[in-house]
Amino acid sequence: MNNLDYGIIGNCKSAALISKKGAIDWCCLPNFDSSSVFAKILDEKKGGSFEILVSNDYVITQKYISKTNILVTEFRNGENVFESIDFMPRYQEADGSFYAPSDIIRYIKHISGSPVFRIKYDPKLEYAKEETYFVTSDNYIKSITDKDKYDTLYLYSDLDSEAILHGEEIQLTDHAYFVISYHEKLLEQSLERCYLKLQRTRVYWLNWSENTTSYKVYNKEILRSALVLKLLSYEKSGAVLAAATTSLPETIGEVRNWDYRFCWIRDASMVIKVVSDLGHKRLAQRFLQFIIDIIPDKDEKIQIMYGINGEKDLTEKTLDHLSGYKNSSPVRIGNAAFHQKQNDIYGILMNVIYQQFVKFDCDLDNSESLWTISKSIVHIVNVNWEKPDKGIWEFRTEERHFTFSKLLCWVAVDRAIKIGELIGKTENNSRWIQLRDRIYNDIYKNAWNDEIQAYTQSYGSPDLDASTLLMEPYGFIDAMDTRFVSTVKATERELCNDGLLYRYKNKDDFGLPSSSFTICSFWFINSLYKIGEKEKAKKMFDQLLSYSNHLGLFSEDIDFKTKRLLGNFPQAYSHLALIETAVNFSGGITKEEQLMETIT
Repeated sequence: MNNLDYGIIGNCKSAALISKKGAIDWCCLPNFDSSSVFAKILDEKKGGSFEILVSNDYVITQKYISKTNILVTEFRNGENVFESIDFMPRYQEADGSFYAPSDIIRYIKHISGSPVFRIKYDPKLEYAKEETYFVTSDNYIKSITDKDKYDTLYLYSDLDSEAILHGEEIQLTDHAYFVISYHEKLLEQSLERCYLKLQRTRVYWLNWSENTTSYKVYNKEILRSALVLKLLSYEKSGAVLAAATTSLPETIGEVRNWDYRFCWIRDASMVIKVVSDLGHKRLAQRFLQFIIDIIPDKDEKIQIMYGINGEKDLTEKTLDHLSGYKNSSPVRIGNAAFHQKQNDIYGILMNVIYQQFVKFDCDLDNSESLWTISKSIVHIVNVNWEKPDKGIWEFRTEERHFTFSKLLCWVAVDRAIKIGELIGKTENNSRWIQLRDRIYNDIYKNAWNDEIQAYTQSYGSPDLDASTLLMEPYGFIDAMDTRFVSTVKATERELCNDGLLYRYKNKDDFGLPSSSFTICSFWFINSLYKIGEKEKAKKMFDQLLSYSNHLGLFSEDIDFKTKRLLGNFPQAYSHLALIETAVNFSGGITKEEQLMETIT
């Protein structure tokens, strides 16, 4: 049992999770980081949901419409068949703007027979902190709380309001619709209007998919992951979320529960690199603009993460009235990690800026802003690289000299040098090259553990860490260098468990980690592939893909024993690593080759 058997729908403004049985169990409106209107995933009794209830005679199946983020749940009982086609509208208007309202549309498609169902419509506004009650009018059902009369939710439908509210039996004889909207609709809602939005949204996603680079193998998995990453991008600002949820635990019953509805510079930069490799230039440029906008001053400290509108204060609070996913409390909103110092973000950000200079034409104004940021980052690295930090895994207590942080400081200076060469600004080169060499020599000497024959988690530590596997992709070391090969082998011995990887096995702030961090398994498979163990890598990759849920989606973690998905969902980190790994096993396919394959 996966227990995260959910599909995600969204429109780059917000998102909703829909269970295998067609229940909306999580949605925040009007935006990703707003308070929830449905949160059954975080408390089965209090959280609130929108469910389609049928008798046990019905077989329920679920799939995406191919190459889209439109989810179809089929309910079948002999000849009595209907579908709930769920989506959040997104398409381009004639003036070039995007229509992406804070709406969920459930288009109920009658297929055959006389299917019967009930509706459980139970929204709980404001994270279910207040009692939510209904006000009905001629054309909608409005949900409201006493505390905030303006925080409302509207439900429009061509089915009987009383039958919906009281969970009465509904017999379907024709198509029907539900529109859940944060705002009161100005135009009259109708089946025809919903159908038109469905078709326009379908065309939008088909076009987006068509503009995604195709590959000879694993193309279906690459495209689904790319569609997930697109859903986790926030149209208004260009930010990219780490995940669509908060407080889904890394381990059931423990307290590693975090709010991931924010933009981590590290995660987002990695996502943007992958998505731009897939041909989506606009998404990459929007994120770069987000970065430019949140770093207005040359000497301003860069946070590791920001709110999706660039907010800097992400103070963490707990919602003690909610029991948590599978009773795993606390439920957190906000994230205290925004205070942390993590020196790796500079290198990751610089790597993305470098990619943009290499791949895309940057306009002069943007180029100048990016060059100023680049120089500023080298200055920050020069001042900070020798200091300890919290590291990629955000240890909340002690700071250490983490190998990954040092590696990315080296990357920051290396990419800045290369950008300078690209744009003809090399006056800093001699100083920067000296700095790069100093960092390289420091890592080479202090991160290597002779006894273990591997690069370890931090200087002087015997502990292994999956993040050291990124030394090769970032260009610090050659794949066939004996030190790298030895590090991969040592990592396998120490951190690999039944084809899945620990991030690390040493104790952290919350004890010993007990689940696999999904991205680390992909990193390890990539490393195996790079050192020549391609057959073994492919076998592990296929095994790992089999642990996704029924729709090919991954969360942050996987339980070692049960292979159950854990942690926030769907996780950008996991899907970007899936794409990178799958691309390693394939090769790009041109539009001409694609056309020829279609013809033949």
